[in-house]
Amino acid sequence: MSDLLDDPIPGQNTPEYTVSDISGEVKRTLEGSFGRIRVRGEVGRVFKARSGHLYYDIKDDKNVLACTTWKGQVAALSVVPEEGLEVVVTGRLTAFGAQSKYNLNVDEVSVAGQGALMALLEKRKKQLESEGLFAPERKKPLPYLPQIIGVVTSPSGAVIRDILHRLRDRFPRKVLIWPVAVQGSNCAPEVANAITGFNQLTPGGALPRPDLIIVARGGGSIEDLWGFNEEIVARATAASEIPVISAVGHETDTTLIDFVSDRRAPTPTAAAELAVPVRMELLAWTGEQGARLSRAATDAVQRRSQRLRDLSRALPRPDSLLNNPRQRLDLIADRLTPALERGVQNRRLQVVELSAHLRPSTLRSLVGTRQETLRSLSSRLSVRPIQREIDSQRQNINRLAERLSTAQAARLDRMRQSLETADRLRETLSYKATLQRGYAVVRAEGQVLTTRKQAAKHQSFDIEFADGELKTGPSTTSPSTSKKPPKKDAPDQGSLF
Repeated sequence: MSDLLDDPIPGQNTPEYTVSDISGEVKRTLEGSFGRIRVRGEVGRVFKARSGHLYYDIKDDKNVLACTTWKGQVAALSVVPEEGLEVVVTGRLTAFGAQSKYNLNVDEVSVAGQGALMALLEKRKKQLESEGLFAPERKKPLPYLPQIIGVVTSPSGAVIRDILHRLRDRFPRKVLIWPVAVQGSNCAPEVANAITGFNQLTPGGALPRPDLIIVARGGGSIEDLWGFNEEIVARATAASEIPVISAVGHETDTTLIDFVSDRRAPTPTAAAELAVPVRMELLAWTGEQGARLSRAATDAVQRRSQRLRDLSRALPRPDSLLNNPRQRLDLIADRLTPALERGVQNRRLQVVELSAHLRPSTLRSLVGTRQETLRSLSSRLSVRPIQREIDSQRQNINRLAERLSTAQAARLDRMRQSLETADRLRETLSYKATLQRGYAVVRAEGQVLTTRKQAAKHQSFDIEFADGELKTGPSTTSPSTSKKPPKKDAPDQGSLF
């Protein structure tokens, strides 16, 4: 009995809670105590998950507050949190029991006391945006398969190796590397000069102009990436005639060149993936398309063949089509012989009937009737009208003959004049006019000799002058042609003319 009246052990009547009960109670206490609050601080780490949710930190000089903006709330933010940016965030404080953490669910972000760099960046961004450098319509499309790719980056970093490795795996292309400083005071002018220099190359020259430019750099702080926020880099990118892919920093890093470039890649490796397609995928796609084309053609042929077979089954057989005409032909053939015999008999009877009416007296009376008709018609004919018709035709013939004679005479005159003109032209063009100027024509055996070699083959010649012809040679009796041998110094006769 004494045990029943003893005091209980201290704390024995304290209620027990589960872990979920404690987490839920803490969450309800936080949400009930604070409600909707506004917190000012500097943005620290920023991470955007694949799901679209945004995770980042708001910090001051002592503590850090984890913040979360869900995917559906990100689009409504007026300012996207960036590392180093001083902001005022508004939301509800809550707890995440799975990790015993509390965070702020932010649905509104506004800029608060900006630092010097962030204020300058925001000013440049607004200025360039007002000039239309961020406009989507001015961005150039990327070539599907560039032949040459220009890369603006540091030649000693891991970025260029990642880009080359990715290009080699996807689709090997020619790469031109323009080495630049990717941070420090020399970064901005070197990057701007590299973009301008690539644009000044001659297409197809000794150093060919690239079809695509990749500006790449690894991640870093806002100070490390500040060279890509310079206005000279942004304007050089906007003025580039070659499409530009910016791949500066990691996915959460944002610089002005990302807004001005034609395409932004979250990482340098992603830039290489945007630059070229996968070669094996292209080969597989073309093979698949070829197979689809072959299958489509085969299916079409098969469908048409099946359709033809279906239609052919609906048609009657050739034998059945010819059965009725063949039967009709047989019936008509059987009826043809008797019909011919009856026709011949009918014609024979008609001949017999007609011959019975033919007698010599009948024929003589018919001939007499025709002769009487002929005599009556001949008596009606008159000689005078015929004679007048003949006279009229003769006059017509005489008039036509006169016209023909006149036309023939005129034609002969024209032909005579033409012939005389042609004869005068012939005389003008004849070689005889040339003979009048002191030339001569040498012939032998009826052929004209034009060279010394031809003249050496003959002994006698006919020489035609303007006033006549002269025969030379052994057979001539002219006193001008003696039998004295020609002097050795005298020229050959063929060369005299």
